Amino acid sequence: MRHGKKVNHLSRTDSHRRAMLANMASSLILHKRITTTLAKAKALRVYVEPIITKSKDDTTHSRRTVFSYLQNKEVVSILFRDVAPKVANRPGGYTRILKMVNRLGDNASMALIELVDYNEIYTNGDAAAAEKKSTRRRGSKAKKADAPAAAGKAPKAEAAPAEEAVVVEETPIADVETAPVAETVEAPVAEAEEVAVAEEAPAAEEAAPEAPAAEGDDADEKKA
Repeated sequence: MRHGKKVNHLSRTDSHRRAMLANMASSLILHKRITTTLAKAKALRVYVEPIITKSKDDTTHSRRTVFSYLQNKEVVSILFRDVAPKVANRPGGYTRILKMVNRLGDNASMALIELVDYNEIYTNGDAAAAEKKSTRRRGSKAKKADAPAAAGKAPKAEAAPAEEAVVVEETPIADVETAPVAETVEAPVAEAEEVAVAEEAPAAEEAAPEAPAAEGDDADEKKA
C-alpha cells in the first residue's frame, strides 16, 4: 500500500524516473511545449519549475546545479540565455498544462505542457487585457480632467441663433413671391366692377326715356 506517499513513481524505478524527467525537461526547454500523459505532465511540472527558478541567477554554481539535473550542455545554455530573461519577472508558475483527448490505444489521459511566456495567443490576450484596464483608468481620469474644460466650453452652445437669423432673412423672400400673386388676383376683380358699372349705366339711360312716354299717355287720357 502507498498510504501517505504523494510522489507518483510512474511505475518506474527511481533512476529510470529521474532519467525520464530529465529528458522530458530538456525537450520542454528546447521545443517550449510537449505532449505526454497527464500524470507525466504533472510530475514534470514539479521537476522543471525549480530548475527554471534556479536559472534566474546566472552564476557558475547555478549552471553546475542545473547541469547536474539535465545532463545536457546545449539545453543549459538555452535555459540561461533565452528562457531565464523571458521569465525573469514571473514569480513562479512557468508552465501550463492543457488536457487533450484520450489516447486511442489505451485510452490514457493526454495533456500538453508548455512554457507560459512562449504562448503568443495567451500572452497577447493578457497584454490586451492590460491595455483595456489601463484605458479604463485613463478614461475615468480623463472624464474628471475634462469636466472643467467642458464647463468652460459650454457658452459655445449659443450657435443656434445663427439658424434663426437665416430663417428671418428667408421670410421677406416669401413676401416678395406672394405680392405679385395678390395683384393678379385683385386686378380682375376691379375690372369686373368697372364692367358692371358700365353695364348698369346704359340700363339707367334706357329706363329714363320711358318716363315721358308715361306722362304723354296721362295727358291724352285727360284730354279725352
